[in-house]
Amino acid sequence: MKIHKLIAPIVVILLGVSVVARAEISIEQLVEQAQLSEGSVAVRDLPRWKGAKKIVIRDIGVDPDALADVLGDVEFVVVRSSSEALPHVGDADAITGFCDDELIDAAARLVWVQITSAGAEGCLSHDRIGSGEVVLTNMQKMSSPVIAEHAVAMMMSLARHLPQFVNAMNEGAWERAGDLDGMMSIAGKKLLVVGLGGIGTEVARLGAALGMRVSGTRNSSRSGPDFVEYVGLSHELLALAAEADVVVNALPLTADTKDLFDAEFFTAVKPGAMFVNVGRGQTVVTSELIKALESGRIAAAGLDVTEPEPLPSDSPLWQRDDVIITPHVAGFGGERERHQVLLLENLRRYVAGEPLLNVVDPAKGY
Repeated sequence: MKIHKLIAPIVVILLGVSVVARAEISIEQLVEQAQLSEGSVAVRDLPRWKGAKKIVIRDIGVDPDALADVLGDVEFVVVRSSSEALPHVGDADAITGFCDDELIDAAARLVWVQITSAGAEGCLSHDRIGSGEVVLTNMQKMSSPVIAEHAVAMMMSLARHLPQFVNAMNEGAWERAGDLDGMMSIAGKKLLVVGLGGIGTEVARLGAALGMRVSGTRNSSRSGPDFVEYVGLSHELLALAAEADVVVNALPLTADTKDLFDAEFFTAVKPGAMFVNVGRGQTVVTSELIKALESGRIAAAGLDVTEPEPLPSDSPLWQRDDVIITPHVAGFGGERERHQVLLLENLRRYVAGEPLLNVVDPAKGY
């Protein structure tokens, strides 16, 4: 297999001197680290594929020379927006980075779409993709490390009552704000990760490293990494939630997960538990979360995603000092090299007619 590496500069400040280092990851390393799998059908066996002719590519920082090296004689256009892409998709057989209905409708020859996010629900709503006519691949597991860090940052901030102290700081007040008895150490506490996919597995790994006792749920099997003490199936959610001090939602949005965290869940959860959501907003019934917070059933919540999104300014969640809200930014600030390497490899595979990586199953929704 031809290996393409993307090299990203890292600036290290040492004793006031800037030193430029180089970091690189090969596709082989990425496949192993992220446990990526390839699709069951080779591109050459897709009925609509007649060879790679033209690809419209969203600019995510990949070196144009690296693109040219991978694509060879295939025509490609690099664009920065969907409006810029629209004039070029009419005769394109692949699009990367965009999944707008207008683009899909205009691309009569379309065979493959690669998105730059993990969540695929917006793309699957289009008939051509939801039916499997057009193959969809995503960036699942590429942002897992940074999203997991965000989830743990929320968990630790809430455990140490940092929002209350920040409020006091804004007032210039040296005071022991809030209920100090409610502050806790997370070491030794039980962490339940709902959805042991790429993000969930990273959350579990970090939790275990911090001394937490970790359990998780997954839809497919009971297999899991050594640092997860127990892997339950989806129907065990309520029983596991009753024992957890912290629940982290890392689920994708599917027909099965929509409104999963409802009144029944918040009734079953351990009193005083913490709830963190870095999955999808629509998996949670917001009104029931608010009730659980008001009753004290949920002691605190960290929300990077909400329903609706954006969260309206009059939502009572904004007024609570036991809630941290970030505007769907958990995936930002991470190392984008992984995304670039995966994009290059899938482009290479598409041109060669090989099975693609990270193929989305329309029936599952991820």
